[in-house]
Amino acid sequence: MTERYVWDLQEVDETQVAVVGGKGAHLGGLSRIEGIRVPGGFCVTTDAFRRIMAEAPSLDDRLDQLSRLNPDDREAIRTLSAEIRRTIEGIAVPGDLAAAITRALAQLGEQAACAVRSSATAEDLPTASFAGQQDTYLNVVGPTAILQHVSRCWASLFTERAVTYRQRNGIDHRTVHMAVVVQRMVFPHAAGILFTADPVTGNRKIATVDAGFGLGEALVSGLVNPDVFKVRHGEVVAKAIAAKQRAVHALPTGGTHEVAIDPQRQEQPALTDAQVVRLVQLGRRIEAHFGRPQDIEWCLVDGGFQIVQSRPITTLFPIPETGDQENHVYVSVGHGQMMTDPMKPLGLSMWQLTAMVPMHTAGGRLFVDVTRRLASPASRAGLLDAMGRGDPLIRDALETVLDRDDFVPSLPDAGPGGPPAGGASAPIETDPAIVTELIERSQVSIAALERDIRTKTGPALFDFLLEAFEEHKRVLGDPLSMQAIMAGMEATWWLNDTLQEWLDEKNAADTLTLSAPDNVTSEMGLALLDVADVIRPRPEVVAFLQSVAYVEDDAFLDELAKVPGGTEARDAIEAYLDLYGMRCVGEIDITRPRWRERPTTLVPVILDNVRNFEPGAAERRFEQGRQKAQKKEQDVLSRLRALPDGDRKADEAKRMIDRVRTFIGYREHPKYGIVSRYFVYKQALLEEAERLVQAGVLPEKEDIFYLTFQELHDVVRSHQVDGRLIQPRKDAFRSYHALTPPRVLTSDGEAVTGAYRRDDVPADALIGLPVSAGTVEGRARVVLDIAEADLEAGDILVTTFTDPSWSPLFVGIAGLVTEVGGQMTHGAVIAREYGLPAVVGVEQATRLIRDGQRIRVHGTEGYVEILS
Repeated sequence: MTERYVWDLQEVDETQVAVVGGKGAHLGGLSRIEGIRVPGGFCVTTDAFRRIMAEAPSLDDRLDQLSRLNPDDREAIRTLSAEIRRTIEGIAVPGDLAAAITRALAQLGEQAACAVRSSATAEDLPTASFAGQQDTYLNVVGPTAILQHVSRCWASLFTERAVTYRQRNGIDHRTVHMAVVVQRMVFPHAAGILFTADPVTGNRKIATVDAGFGLGEALVSGLVNPDVFKVRHGEVVAKAIAAKQRAVHALPTGGTHEVAIDPQRQEQPALTDAQVVRLVQLGRRIEAHFGRPQDIEWCLVDGGFQIVQSRPITTLFPIPETGDQENHVYVSVGHGQMMTDPMKPLGLSMWQLTAMVPMHTAGGRLFVDVTRRLASPASRAGLLDAMGRGDPLIRDALETVLDRDDFVPSLPDAGPGGPPAGGASAPIETDPAIVTELIERSQVSIAALERDIRTKTGPALFDFLLEAFEEHKRVLGDPLSMQAIMAGMEATWWLNDTLQEWLDEKNAADTLTLSAPDNVTSEMGLALLDVADVIRPRPEVVAFLQSVAYVEDDAFLDELAKVPGGTEARDAIEAYLDLYGMRCVGEIDITRPRWRERPTTLVPVILDNVRNFEPGAAERRFEQGRQKAQKKEQDVLSRLRALPDGDRKADEAKRMIDRVRTFIGYREHPKYGIVSRYFVYKQALLEEAERLVQAGVLPEKEDIFYLTFQELHDVVRSHQVDGRLIQPRKDAFRSYHALTPPRVLTSDGEAVTGAYRRDDVPADALIGLPVSAGTVEGRARVVLDIAEADLEAGDILVTTFTDPSWSPLFVGIAGLVTEVGGQMTHGAVIAREYGLPAVVGVEQATRLIRDGQRIRVHGTEGYVEILS
């Protein structure tokens, strides 16, 4: 096929990104929508760009050098990318290519003023926005100037910013090509940007229009503040008119300049309300055409609107699909499960199949629809109470939605709202034998699963698993187990509320529950201290572990056995993995690598324990906690006896203290059971995947993670897979990492954040939820990946969320701050177990606190101060 260097805009549409780049393809698509006017023009194709790149063989070496640079080496990137740009701009445009561009220009009028705009093949994709990374030149006049600016657009593929963006996102420089759009210039009365969804809240029903006088560059470059209009259901519902002192206008000879706006006009709106409504109608038409909310650049020329660009808004959190037009309110599951990262499709579908309530997915996260429970006044109170105890921000967000009278319908109390969340449970005796029996039941059930699954393969495995999921739910929903969990939580709440009333003491339960028995998660942290005790006296083992600390090495345990003293060390690690090897960060996603699959994950934590602790630390820590709790109990009871009616109060408190110590440790056990089962399921599914790879059905085992359970079942039955399914899912999963899941999401797409309504904290403190009493000051270590934690004794851990896999780190820190969490989530429970002051639910903590800063954590009051 011969290269074609120029296409008219009318000839292209959004399927031709590879030929004309993202911007060109979108403009072509726009020009085909009925009623949408797009300034005429043409595209210089990516064939032309490739031809130019081939003219300078030296570019090849430079691209090789560029791809080897570290994205953080800004100086080297700046120097090399500038060289590449200079080389491209210095290449003479070959005669036949120049002639093709000049011919297309003659169609527009040879001396017509044009906008010359770069259009890269990796720009304006649904999953990555490269907005503003390449260049646009306005009011370019004459063939010589046009050719020169086309060269500049080609070169702009290698601006420092575009290069860094590609390096950080793992995009190969050679796979991105540059087309150029040349359009007839329009000289607007007003211009600006239309978002067909509110870019701040995500609400898809509200469109936002930014408008200013003259060319849109004044707004894009930040030269002026725009007028801002918000439109809902065809009417302007809010507007803010700015004082627009300057505008950008075109010069007759080419180029643009700033002009001052006549003082009488500065406060005038750039658009009338009727024009704003008309513009939004056009925007809705464009949105319908592209199938998702758009960020649109528009111009007002002679009373009519022309559209000069449209691209998807990539920052919006997706909405769960329901297939109906009703209003829905969704609560994030990840905020309760301490896992706000995106999950892969197999992980999402396995959680849905084993969860106790129906769950919806969006943006790689799970959500529960609470609309019906909010609609009925009877279930609403229970739901808000349960949510508020877990995470006050979720409760506040739900109340914000309820305050909008029209969003949640009101159902009569008899409606199918179900019982209130955490409703009254029948009381059970304070008897440690109950916990022992529950743990035993769970172990028997898991042992049966491990035994029975061994013989199952192919479709029979999937039939077996569907039955296993029913048993999984039966164990989770065991009424006695629920009662034990509620007994521990209710006793905690009673102690905190009542002792604050009687003794004016806050969060007393935090100390009373120290070293509570049967807490499988805190035992896991202490057990790793025992592993460190085996390793500490063996210097060759320590040296070997230091050499593999940050390496993924599946065979490292075998290697370890060859080192002097290594057999004992390996046995200690193996014994630990037998008990806890099914755990990992983000463990509710079955696709995440478990410690048993990647044991080197534990090495940095073991080395921290070797360095920071003395032998016998685990037993001492547990004993100190137990004694502290005992002392606290004696103190509380003697103070209560001194009060009026003191003996009764002391007896009641004693009963609750015994109750909380009996049951609170068990709260961590159901999750341990879930994750133990997950590991059994996963091993069976990976063996099945191995057979699919052997049979040539799948290229690699881990591809099954991008299929749902049902799809995988179908593949195993038919031995066929839709090859086009997996890659887009990998791309989508990657893109979901850039999205922050909201605590509460509505079917309008609005992310409702919630706020702490408190005035009892210092002005510049970071507010959160107090979950473990005490105050501590120390160095903040901001850790986003447990494998990169490098902690000294006395450090305060600051992270997004912690799940049980982080517990081994808790033994070595002095305090904890997380962005996600509630009173009874894992981080809070373990922080109390170990007596660490902790504040959770601190919005954006990992951004607002810098690694190494000194901070003070007020675990009793629920706020953090930054000291340096």
